[in-house]
Amino acid sequence: MTCTAEHLRNALDGRWSDVKNAMRATLSDQIFRPHYTPNTVIARAKVAEQLRIMATAGAAEDGFRKEHGGTGDVGAAITRIEMLAMSDLSLMVKAGVQWGLFGGAIENLGTERHHQAYVRRLIDLDLPGCFAMTETGHGSDVQALETTATYDPANQEFVIHSPTPTARKDYIGGAAETARMAAVFAQLITPDGKGHGVHCFVVPIRDDDGTDLPGVTTSDCLYKGGLPGVDNGRIVFDQVRIPRENLLNRYADVAPDGTYSSPIESPARRFFTMLGTLIRGRVTVGGSAAAAARVALDIATRYALQRRQFEAPDGQDEVLIMDYLVHQRRLLPLIAKSYALQFAQNELVAKCHELQTSDHPDAEEQRELDARAAGLKAANTWHASRAIQEAREACGGAGYLAENRLIALRADTDVFTTFEGDNHVLTQLVAKELLTAYADDVKGMSPVEWVRFAANYAGERVLKRTAAETIIQTILDTRQDNEEEGSLFNRGTQVKMFEDREEYLLASVARRLQARAKDMSAFDAFNAVQDHVLHAATAHIDRVILEAFVAGIDGCEDETARELLGDVCDLYALSVIEQDKAWFIEHRYLSTERAKAVTRGINERCRSLRPHVETLVDGFDIPEQLRYAAMLDPAELING
Repeated sequence: MTCTAEHLRNALDGRWSDVKNAMRATLSDQIFRPHYTPNTVIARAKVAEQLRIMATAGAAEDGFRKEHGGTGDVGAAITRIEMLAMSDLSLMVKAGVQWGLFGGAIENLGTERHHQAYVRRLIDLDLPGCFAMTETGHGSDVQALETTATYDPANQEFVIHSPTPTARKDYIGGAAETARMAAVFAQLITPDGKGHGVHCFVVPIRDDDGTDLPGVTTSDCLYKGGLPGVDNGRIVFDQVRIPRENLLNRYADVAPDGTYSSPIESPARRFFTMLGTLIRGRVTVGGSAAAAARVALDIATRYALQRRQFEAPDGQDEVLIMDYLVHQRRLLPLIAKSYALQFAQNELVAKCHELQTSDHPDAEEQRELDARAAGLKAANTWHASRAIQEAREACGGAGYLAENRLIALRADTDVFTTFEGDNHVLTQLVAKELLTAYADDVKGMSPVEWVRFAANYAGERVLKRTAAETIIQTILDTRQDNEEEGSLFNRGTQVKMFEDREEYLLASVARRLQARAKDMSAFDAFNAVQDHVLHAATAHIDRVILEAFVAGIDGCEDETARELLGDVCDLYALSVIEQDKAWFIEHRYLSTERAKAVTRGINERCRSLRPHVETLVDGFDIPEQLRYAAMLDPAELING
């Protein structure tokens, strides 16, 4: 690795660079060599073996507090699981479910009795578990889950039940084979028949021999579009009784006589406080998708630096495909976005670590973290889908061979845009936070209630705070119509364009909500502006990413690497502007000539970065072993 590439890596790796370097060494071991097989039996067995090795090596301990047998390094725990994505996304998901979701629910939602009974065992994999939230009928709308947990005071037990076919727990990682216990999310009902909303319960589902316990029926989701090493399954409960103590009672409890109590009076605030403690899973999914994208871009770039196509004008060797502008245009903006997203992810992980290791996390900061995690999860996973597909196509037929990893990366990351929150729903969450960050209780509102609130109050507040009409006109009046291309490479100009677009769109959404709510139902008002809501949130996310990139450049210690990162940042910023060029032109921020200058600027940066493209992917520091996949067959597995 060249000196510049090493500095790029150090800048990209951020605060937990030592963890990343240790994981690179671990993943270079033969046991973690990427593998490919469509056979789920083989894939699951291989992942189980790898997970056991990780547990033996103490890989899970960072994610748990010191008093429970861990180290309490939340940032390291997130980073470690993200890095697994470079080897096998099935392994990353299995580790994330066991230690991040199942283990995280018990540690963050439970109390001392749960910590003593379960945490050490689940760290060591002596207690395999699963996270049973999603149902056949409800995914993103967690508050509407149908599974019930009805308290029986005579026996001091909760009765877990699936009252309808759509209440079946579905797509649950580990439920098909391995999990013996589930963290089950269900509607808590006290003896007076009153519902208290969704709470989490520890429910045994299998005995030590792997047999379903009485009242529990599990089944296998079988073949999926990817992740063959993850045993996704379904769970149905038929009047399953568990002790009262199996309620994870950090935020709410039920006394022996059935009396319900909670230190958080508002049901909505209580619900979102509980979910907020589990934010680590969403952060990890986004970072893991980004890691997979970097692997794919590394593979495609190195292929483009070897593959030649068509005779050169001078009659000499055929031309490297990376020397064609169209190929540079395919890969370099995606590489630039990978850099940008990694800097933003570093900031997100640091903030998550700070709040989850604090004894008294600030509620407003937690809310901001939720929105940031939602937005970056969407940005990272959508980027992964696009980047991996482009990398596959950029490698031609070679990209379709399993040994070159791209088809597995594409298949395995496809669902990342869906789980831990559908990306469109998460993007709306970002917009909701932008409009209503000052109102804690609005978190519990349905989309319809949110529209009504925004129309009556948020719209007026945003209008008063920013003077929306004035701001919109000011943006138009003060736009920079400098036709010189050089201005587009000015960092201040780029940041201002991102900021003004976000400000304009946010004010516009508030104004539209307020206007439409006067003439139509709240639902119709929401539908009428939903595209604007998504656009405003996306503009916010883009601005956050750009600012993180700028901060990352400032933190780079090597001048040569810093200059190179500056050019990469230009490419990222101009690519975002080009993608939304129509908006900038429609709102008179870009003249037609200046819009053409954006395209010329991207081409110029692609050409100037071409000599450094190998250095850029060297900065990802993907271990050599992770660029190729072994083909597994039953005989190989049996023979070790």
